[in-house]
Amino acid sequence: MTPPRTPRPALARLSIVVPCYNEAAVIGETVRRLQALCDSLPDTQAEMIFVDDGSRDATRVLLRGFAAQDQRIRVIGLARNFGHQLAVTAGIDAAGGDAVVLIDADLQDPPEVVAEMLARWREGYDVVYGTRTERPGESWFKLASARAFYRLLNRLSDVPIPLDTGDFRLMDRAVVEVLKAMPERDRFIRGMVSWVGFRQLALPYRRAGRFAGETKYPLRKMLRFAGDGILSFSTRPLQLSIGLGFLSAGLALLGMLYAVVVRLVTTGWVAGWAAIMVAVLFVGGVQLVSIGILGEYIGRIYHEVKRRPLYVTEEEIGARGRNEV
Repeated sequence: MTPPRTPRPALARLSIVVPCYNEAAVIGETVRRLQALCDSLPDTQAEMIFVDDGSRDATRVLLRGFAAQDQRIRVIGLARNFGHQLAVTAGIDAAGGDAVVLIDADLQDPPEVVAEMLARWREGYDVVYGTRTERPGESWFKLASARAFYRLLNRLSDVPIPLDTGDFRLMDRAVVEVLKAMPERDRFIRGMVSWVGFRQLALPYRRAGRFAGETKYPLRKMLRFAGDGILSFSTRPLQLSIGLGFLSAGLALLGMLYAVVVRLVTTGWVAGWAAIMVAVLFVGGVQLVSIGILGEYIGRIYHEVKRRPLYVTEEEIGARGRNEV
């Protein structure tokens, strides 16, 4: 942990970025608790930026109503569902505060923790990220898989990424500006923040169960997200393919020795069987794995060179946006 620099002045502008996707069942309570948080923060000018990631329910309609009642609320409506990490990116791009907080709309990350994050930021820390001490309401499989993923990612990544953390964090404006200068498409925000550096502090907190609705990260999306994290911050999978090649060669050598022994000491051998099995199962299998790993990296290069926008904004509502309702 890097020690903080000179403490910051009390007066600050705070932007709270909230990505939303089909959160109609919980968004009212989320807005209420964030409003209460903003009201409780002394010497802080707060704005709440809700990014609707192409919701198919009434989320955006409800957000329009909240924005009409509270000038601190801004709504960014994306043209379709671009995914959680790009919705977060849209919010970061729009945020104008001296400090920017990322928090999901499902209330599993308690908004009240933001006050303590802000206090640590004023002490001089540039990033204050939440570390989960408890995760009630989640299955043993999700807990075990998340624990295994973070530890595997740290072993593979060239940059240490804090364990048991999500995107719930506060970032200084200097960190935000660096993130905005990183245009990569396959984004893993928590890893990108770790890569940036600066003075970072872990803040333990107890995660709550979902207030309403259902998780937006089923197993398929979790696996894809894990792949993005590993491939975006490590080239070791490519090195793994080299190791598999040496392993294949070693196993093939053992197979050839086995074939020679069988030929010399038994009479029940089938001509060519051992050689074919060695070639097909070992060499062929390793080649397919290596080509697959290489293809994942090439696919990411393909998406990057097209230079398409990371997201498309359909409407903006609020103090700094145009109202297209």
